[in-house]
Amino acid sequence: EETPVDIPTDPSLPLVAMAFKLEEGRFGQLTYLRVYQGTLKKGDFIFNINNGKKLKVPRLVRMHSDELEDITSAPAGEIVAMFGVECASGDTFTDGKVEYALSSMHVADPVMSLAITPLSRDVGTQFSKALSRFQREDPTLRVHFDGETGETIISGMGELHLEIYVERMKREYKVECKTGKPRVNFRETVTSRAPFDYTHKKQSGGQGQFGRVQGYIEPIPDSKEVEFVNNLVGNNIPPGFVPHIEKGFREACNSGSLIGHPVEGVRIVIEDGAAHAVDSSEMAFKLASLYAFRQAYNDSQPRILEPVMKCEVRAPTEFQGDVIGGLNRKKGIIQDNVQEMDEAVIEAFVPLNNMFGYSTELRSITQGKGEFSMEYAHHAVVSPDVQSE
Repeated sequence: EETPVDIPTDPSLPLVAMAFKLEEGRFGQLTYLRVYQGTLKKGDFIFNINNGKKLKVPRLVRMHSDELEDITSAPAGEIVAMFGVECASGDTFTDGKVEYALSSMHVADPVMSLAITPLSRDVGTQFSKALSRFQREDPTLRVHFDGETGETIISGMGELHLEIYVERMKREYKVECKTGKPRVNFRETVTSRAPFDYTHKKQSGGQGQFGRVQGYIEPIPDSKEVEFVNNLVGNNIPPGFVPHIEKGFREACNSGSLIGHPVEGVRIVIEDGAAHAVDSSEMAFKLASLYAFRQAYNDSQPRILEPVMKCEVRAPTEFQGDVIGGLNRKKGIIQDNVQEMDEAVIEAFVPLNNMFGYSTELRSITQGKGEFSMEYAHHAVVSPDVQSE
């Protein structure tokens, strides 16, 4: 539990200091510190409260523009810098006598994302090193790897913010990158029931492969699940093969045949099948179910689902009409529109695919006075024109 504590600016009390800025200097990472309480001395051992690491203060300097003045100690109230200390912006340091964590600065949620890829494969190490350092320096820069699309995504406070980091990567690390609109995590689903009856048969000298599965697939309304139902009666398919049949169907659902994205909201029911005393195997039934799903999927009127975001836009009242017009052009559905003082607050559901670059557009139509936030709401079926694209 957190309780606020007053920290007097007294050099004789235990040390409490905070790292507020990081910079890559000639001698390694330069960490700017503000000493709130106690005295920081060169050669002292200090503790990083955020990660629990103990470290020695190797060199302490006072900054004068780009000149460094070596000092031996810094009392409470001073702003100093130290070299060779691995930490992040906002970390708290103490001498181990107290366990205070200074409340970190408020970090706003990112408003814009870019997919970023190095042009050359040989610079992967430098690319990772640069992103790791930039994240430590700047808490408003977020980096994550999207396992589904295989892209590295950087998120920040705007187009210019992200462009500066791409430029710095080129200048400081000699890593040229290409950026683009992040791929949206589409999904696929089925809209009608479709039967399957597939026999996987392969004969190639020696033991062959044989497996037959019969059943149907159908949609599960308002669900993201993939459900497997075993309605087998008798021993036409030995029970030991059923888990491998399920595995084959679930593998097939990882990649739909429309755009190659995962399939959700589908129930797979197996009712019958056939096995061969010699040729049937786990692999044969897994492949039979994989191809059976693909056969039935094309007959089940598959549709593409896109992520829809819940957006809240705040702008001065005079720009209300322009903001609503802009959201309508992005196929947004306005949910609420209220007045708060001289500000209009508009809530809408908008497809994520249409929100790329909206921060720049909103700034231009509101003379820089508008702001917005968005969070994931749900996946919805795309319109026929988007699906045909």
